[in-house]
Amino acid sequence: MDNNLKREIIIDNYENPYHHAMIDDLEYIKANTHNESCIDNIDLYVKIDGDKIVDAYFSGEACAITTSATSIMLKKIIGLKIEEARTLMQEYYNMIEEKEYNKELLGELNAYYDIGHQASRIKCATLPFETLKKVVNVYEGE
Repeated sequence: MDNNLKREIIIDNYENPYHHAMIDDLEYIKANTHNESCIDNIDLYVKIDGDKIVDAYFSGEACAITTSATSIMLKKIIGLKIEEARTLMQEYYNMIEEKEYNKELLGELNAYYDIGHQASRIKCATLPFETLKKVVNVYEGE
């Protein structure tokens, strides 16, 4: 991915995050994750019907990497079945760990393909997916 496009995707999703709002609805599963070494602290609200993610929002304070990654993740997971969301998570982690991954599946999330070169930013880029794991665990009663 071109560096200018990567920067544009990250900045756009940071300045205009998708579904950034606090939800007070018991139909949504809420999970929180924070980064002990910085300000990143997000709440994720996910509505699941059957085994499908039908809606999702996030709130909280976070850096550009965490905010933008969360925004893009939400765009990708709404409409997915839980198993498809798990596949998306695994492909994202494969990318972060510089393993083989499905670039087409990740779409805009490819903007973080080289985040592993900045060890301190890995937590920022994975925080939304760690929070999504918590939501899935709650949904599955774990």
